[in-house]
Amino acid sequence: MAALLEASSIPNSSLFPSLSHPLQNLRPTNSPPKPLSLSLLSPSKPCLCSSARQTLEEDPEPPPENPNPRPNSVGGPPNVRKDRRRAVRIAWEKLVRWSRSWRSKAKADVLERTKKVVVLGGGSFGTAMAAHIAGNKAEMEVNMLVRDAHICQSINKSHYNYKYFPDDRLPNNITATTDAKAALLGADFCLHAVPVQFSSSFLEGISQHVDPKLPFISLSKGLELNTLRMMSQIIPQALGNPGQPFVALSGPSFALELMRKLPTAMVVASKDKNLASAAQQLIASQHLRISSSSDVTGVEIAGALKNVLAIAAGIVEGMNLGNNCMAALVAQGCSEIRWLATKSITGKKFLIETTNQTTSMLSL
Repeated sequence: MAALLEASSIPNSSLFPSLSHPLQNLRPTNSPPKPLSLSLLSPSKPCLCSSARQTLEEDPEPPPENPNPRPNSVGGPPNVRKDRRRAVRIAWEKLVRWSRSWRSKAKADVLERTKKVVVLGGGSFGTAMAAHIAGNKAEMEVNMLVRDAHICQSINKSHYNYKYFPDDRLPNNITATTDAKAALLGADFCLHAVPVQFSSSFLEGISQHVDPKLPFISLSKGLELNTLRMMSQIIPQALGNPGQPFVALSGPSFALELMRKLPTAMVVASKDKNLASAAQQLIASQHLRISSSSDVTGVEIAGALKNVLAIAAGIVEGMNLGNNCMAALVAQGCSEIRWLATKSITGKKFLIETTNQTTSMLSL
């Protein structure tokens, strides 16, 4: 059919001098069939189509290049993809440098403005955080409000907390006092490290010396027994100021490792993003990574529940039950905490029942 069409399209004056029509003398014969295109073409005058076809097959001419190639679905030509990757890499490096510069400037601004930090409580974690904050800026005054006069004297004279860290010397810019008024006077930040169960009565006793605008960074983890109040509820109610600036700090951290500058990660949470950022810049250091969050309730509840896992982990380690048991405990514990967080309706009832059971076990 292709041959017939090709033959019909060729003028008969040049290829068929003896035929009035190219199909007039076509008759079936007994000879073997030959390609129709060969029998109809004159060898002396080759077809222009076949010669052009042969030329293209022997020496194909490349198509013209597009001066403005557009990238296709797989990324475009290799040189275009290479240029795109290079541009992305340069943009990312600029973003990282800008982020580091911004964080460094923000941290410098917070530390430059901060002249005094007061730490409420002279326990292990309060002492470790006081030493950590004092190490971030040597010119900053860090004042610890303690209850024990012997600990106060030990810190001021020898720069040691003989009860909790007898082998770790405290920075020289740490002082201790038992006078709440002197400790809180002129403070820029207040780190609350009093145990949760004693925080309400303690804060009520010093409320008259607290500036209503003084930011409180709570280091205490847990819920108050019987009431199940969190520190974000205890501090404003005990001070009589619902608008007291508040930041919750939580995370897996041992006071001894923090004192000895081992790598640690924690999180600060506040409804005020600027305050959370300021606390983050104040506390963060080369060995302590601080993340920020706006979920105050979530951070406090998770910080309280992880103490249960910490106690269980201590039991596992003390009984030499091995790493498999420890891994199973941590995985299951994290799963239960996540499950409890999703049960917003029945979660409080579960906490009340768990707390009552724990209280009954402790009373035995």
